[in-house]
Amino acid sequence: MMPRLLARLLAPVAITGLVACATGPTSLEIDRSITATGQNSRVEFIVLHYTDSATPRSLQLLSRGEVSAHYLVTDGNPPRVYQLVDENRRAWHAGVSQWRGRTWLNASSIGIEIVHEPFRPGAASNDPGRWKPYPAAQIDTVIQLVRDVAQRHEVKPENIVGHSDVAPQRKQDPGPAFPWQRLAAEGLGRWYDPSAVAAWRAQLALRPLPAIAWYQARLAEVGYEVPQHGVLDTATRAALRAFQMHWRPELAEGDPDAGTAAVLLGVLGADPARPDEGLREAAGPTEKPAQR
Repeated sequence: MMPRLLARLLAPVAITGLVACATGPTSLEIDRSITATGQNSRVEFIVLHYTDSATPRSLQLLSRGEVSAHYLVTDGNPPRVYQLVDENRRAWHAGVSQWRGRTWLNASSIGIEIVHEPFRPGAASNDPGRWKPYPAAQIDTVIQLVRDVAQRHEVKPENIVGHSDVAPQRKQDPGPAFPWQRLAAEGLGRWYDPSAVAAWRAQLALRPLPAIAWYQARLAEVGYEVPQHGVLDTATRAALRAFQMHWRPELAEGDPDAGTAAVLLGVLGADPARPDEGLREAAGPTEKPAQR
């Protein structure tokens, strides 16, 4: 009696479950005939790197390791471009990073790795000429690729940067040999008016070297993550060196000299005809600035 009663009680439950499954939606129709105007690309930044390895090792590391990039540009003749990650997906290339207030840039950037072993064989670590130049054909290819990505995603020139710019405490790539000025001439980055920088150097020759707090504030205006405590610490030197590698590569030692101050003002577009505005909060020590 009991088994028969239990079967009667369970029967509606089983039937109900089957009906629910059978009557559920078999497909979902989505109408894509209307496109909203209030939108833009998720990609805001392009971050350039060097691999510090030859092509075979670079491909292995970037496709089978825990780091990746959207693109790899080889140093062959002609260079070859590999796409390793779809642009709609996040590549693991920037790590802990920040630029212009945005952090963890993997989510909002396209990463481009360039096959390049940066140092001349046997060069001393203190030799400024130890950095190897990039091959012209490779840079031509990089420019083509960056232009294509920047146009499609409407990336602003100030957001085309190096790994050292977004992670100055950890990274130095693509290094001071990378021709940022050439990219800027193609509209793919920021540069400065040399005549304005020369005028700022003349102004700075008549004044004390700006205080460290002034450098820190101007570096933050450019986009760097840098302390704002007025102390020339390791983090501030790293940010200064990253700036110098990008905009004053002939001397990139992290020193807060007059040449760096002039280039900072040039990159920010400050008007040398209004020196008090450009050098606001610049009061520093009484000695004359180092002329570099």
